[in-house]
Amino acid sequence: MTTPTIATLSRRLDDDATTSRRLIDAALAAIAAGGEEARKTYTALHADPARAAADAQDLLRRAGQHPSPLAGLPISVKDLFDEAGHVTRAGSRALEGAAPASRDADAVARLRAAGAVVVGRTNMTEFAFSGVGINPHYGTPGNPADPARIPGGSSSGAGVSVAAGHVPLALGTDTGGSIRIPAALCGLVGFKPTQRRVSLRGALPLSWSLDSIGPLARTVECCAIADAVLAGEAEWVPPPVGLAGLRFAVPQTVVLDGMEDAVASAFDTACRRLSEAGARIVESPMAELAEIGPANAKGGLPAAEAAHWHRDLLAEKGDLYDPRVRVRIERGRTMSAVDYIEVAQRRADLIARTDRTTADYDALLMPTVPLLAPRIDAFAEDAEFTRLNLLLLRNCALFNFLDRCAISLPMQRAGDLPSGLMLVGAAGADRRLLSIAAAVEPVVGA
Repeated sequence: MTTPTIATLSRRLDDDATTSRRLIDAALAAIAAGGEEARKTYTALHADPARAAADAQDLLRRAGQHPSPLAGLPISVKDLFDEAGHVTRAGSRALEGAAPASRDADAVARLRAAGAVVVGRTNMTEFAFSGVGINPHYGTPGNPADPARIPGGSSSGAGVSVAAGHVPLALGTDTGGSIRIPAALCGLVGFKPTQRRVSLRGALPLSWSLDSIGPLARTVECCAIADAVLAGEAEWVPPPVGLAGLRFAVPQTVVLDGMEDAVASAFDTACRRLSEAGARIVESPMAELAEIGPANAKGGLPAAEAAHWHRDLLAEKGDLYDPRVRVRIERGRTMSAVDYIEVAQRRADLIARTDRTTADYDALLMPTVPLLAPRIDAFAEDAEFTRLNLLLLRNCALFNFLDRCAISLPMQRAGDLPSGLMLVGAAGADRRLLSIAAAVEPVVGA
C-alpha cells in the first residue's frame, strides 16, 4: 500500500474530500489488517486518543483553523520519545515498569501543536543500539518489500509504518544511520538533520553527542514539511533548484567498498542520470574518512555515553537486556576519560579537515548502505550479526561523527528491492540539502 503524500492529504482535508477522523480510522484499520507483522511494528497503539484528537482537528478545521499541513494527519513516533502518560520503553523489557512520562518530548509536542495525530509508538532496536532492526523482546517487523528481510534499524517500526501504508510520516532518531538505514531498505526518504537542529529533550539518548531527530516519509517535500515543524521554523517546502551546474563529490574512501552488485548498479545509474541532467559528478579521495573507524576503535562516543546512561539500569536489570545490545554498551565501561577526550578531539579535527575538503561541493553522493536488506535469518549467529551490522551502519555513521546533515532517497529500479542514495550536506545547511534532494529525487527515482 502507498500512502498519499502529506501535501495531498492536507489538500483533501482542505477540500472537504475527507476528514481527519476518516484518515485516523483508515490508519488504524490498515494496522489491524496487518496482523502479526503490524503487531511487531508497534509497541503501543493509541486508538481512542487518536480518534479524539482527530475529532478535535476536524472541529478546528471547520472553524477555519489548521496550524500546518500536518494538521489532522496520522503519524507514528519511535518508542524512545516521551509521551505524557505513557512508559518510554525504547524497545526494552528493562523499562517496562518505569514511571509514565509526565510530558511529551519536545519533538512530539511540536508535532502535536502542528495538529499531527499520533496513532502509535513504533518498535525499534533495543535502546537504538544497532542498524539491523531486530528486537528479541517485541518481535522483528519484516520489510514490507519482503517480510523475510530486515527493515533496518534502529527505527525499524518507523520505517515499516510508512512503507506499509499505515501513516504518511514517522518520527525517528539517527545516531549512526537509524533513520537513513530503514529509509534505504524500505524504499523511503529519511532525513537526518544537523545534530542540534531539533531539540533532544524527552528523547531517551543513545549518544547525546551524535543523536539527531528527524522524519521518515514518502517524499523529500514530506520530510521538509516535518523538519520545519520539528525545528520550530515557519512552514516551508523546498523551492525549485536546477541540477545544472551543481557539483557533487563521490568519496573514493570507505563508502564504495564491498557494494553488492545491485547497489553498485543502482548507484552508477543514479550518478549517470544526474550527470545527464547537468550536474557535475566529481570523484574525491576524502582520505579523512579512513581515520574515523580507528578513532572509534575502543567503542567511541556511543559506547561511552551509553555506558554512562545505562550504568544503574544495567546493574539492576541487565539480565533483561538483549545480550547483543548489552555487550555493545558494556564496551564503554572499559573506556577511560582519556579515551573519551581523545575521541572528542579527533572528531573536532576531522570535522574541520573535511569541512575544508568538501567546501567546493554542493553535496556528497554515495550509497546509503552498500547492501540490500539481508534476510532476518542471516543474523542467527553473533559473528554474522556483527559483520552485517557494521556494514549497514558504516556509511551513515561516518557523517553523524562529522556532524553533517544527510538524506536517503530511493534509487532502485521498479520491481527491485529498495536501495538508497545518500546526499550529505554541510552542518547547518539543512534547507539547502533538502532543496537539492528535491531536485535529485525525480531524476534518480524509479
